[in-house]
Amino acid sequence: MPPVIKQRKQVLFSHILELLRRRVNEPRLVLYNCPMTEKLNLEKTNSLYKEAWELVPGAVAGIRRPYNFVPGEYPIFFDSAKGGKVTDVDGNEYLDMLCAYGPIIIGHREREIDNAVISQIKSKGFCMSLTQSYQNELVRKLREIIPSCEKAVLVKTGSDATSVAVRVARAFTGRTKVLRCGYHGWHDWCVEVKGGVPPKLYEDIFEFHYNDLDGLESLLKTHGPDTAAVIITPVGHPLAHEVQMPKPGYLEGVRELARKHGAVLVFDEIRSGFRVNIGGAQKEFGVTPDLSVFGKAIANGYELSVVAGKAEIMNMLEQKVFLSSTFFPNSLAQVAALKTIEIMRRDDILGKIRAKGEKFARKTEKILAASGVPCRLSGAPWMPFITFDKDDKQLYKQLRNEFYTQLIRRKIFLQPYHHGYIAYRHTDKDLSHAADMIGESLAEARKLM
Repeated sequence: MPPVIKQRKQVLFSHILELLRRRVNEPRLVLYNCPMTEKLNLEKTNSLYKEAWELVPGAVAGIRRPYNFVPGEYPIFFDSAKGGKVTDVDGNEYLDMLCAYGPIIIGHREREIDNAVISQIKSKGFCMSLTQSYQNELVRKLREIIPSCEKAVLVKTGSDATSVAVRVARAFTGRTKVLRCGYHGWHDWCVEVKGGVPPKLYEDIFEFHYNDLDGLESLLKTHGPDTAAVIITPVGHPLAHEVQMPKPGYLEGVRELARKHGAVLVFDEIRSGFRVNIGGAQKEFGVTPDLSVFGKAIANGYELSVVAGKAEIMNMLEQKVFLSSTFFPNSLAQVAALKTIEIMRRDDILGKIRAKGEKFARKTEKILAASGVPCRLSGAPWMPFITFDKDDKQLYKQLRNEFYTQLIRRKIFLQPYHHGYIAYRHTDKDLSHAADMIGESLAEARKLM
């Protein structure tokens, strides 16, 4: 071989080796071997949906309607659930990473919890004219766990709890205006869709944005003397947007501004309570509000929420503020909550969920970074949410739609417009598989770019 040709081959070979070395060290697209995934068989779910339109306005309620998912791709009716899985009426089984929108903290059909409830039904009953003693037992537990809890009342839903907190704050301060940040339920003062709600019922409500201390301060400069409450989700989860953690000093700043202007600070911990920390985000971040509301994960799926806070404020409920319901004293959810708290403390449930969530997030973030798709993961390790970066041509909507279409076909149940959750019964194998399916789905979505 002539020396010149030999030299050129050596140079070319060296160049190829250098390119390969760079490829190894640089982020790169993961080339998933994506099997063809067919549309799910949803024959029965679609039949039930058609029937439901003749029976129920909108067929199913609110956020569970098909337009909040990918219409035609997601099931509409579930049949059963166990552990970290859920099965639809057509027999398709999914890894359930929506967890009933948050209440499932341990797993579906937890034997210890369900047995405690069944025992209560069989041995004592649960719906009576007077309160059963489980109320006292549960509130004593809450006082041990929640920093802001000196006294508490037990209600049923998140909307119940936030509305009670606002009413109590208004009674305590003698003021009317409320400054809000986050989703707080469907009652008149805070519902996002205003149909059927007279403007006068929310004209004293003013919104500020999470992690924007200047915005809150500006509102308080204008409305401070008339502000009864500042209510905020201590972990930011604006609708359809990425989950936000508080910037350093943000919650402390909110606490100080509310105190300065004589407003009651309310933490809406319906999602973050008993998940971010058993004592809530207030325990995790070291900022104690005047009042706080808890729900969802407190009873692992049984219907219960809590308003807790300083005794002098909560005592408005003795006479000045009226609160009553036929079903608030029902003991089944209280029994479930006592057993849920016992298991969570005994088995370090939240420590294990955090570890699983962190492991899942590390793998998923690597997959997202290498995918070439403009998207991001937020909410880790507790409330994972994959969102797509907005662009002028609105390609992000197509990417989101295709990604979640591919993901549900791979039997991973997440929601395009709402963050997910990690439950204790999600195994490391489950979550690793979910991350792989996220990678496959992103590879399919990338074909639109």
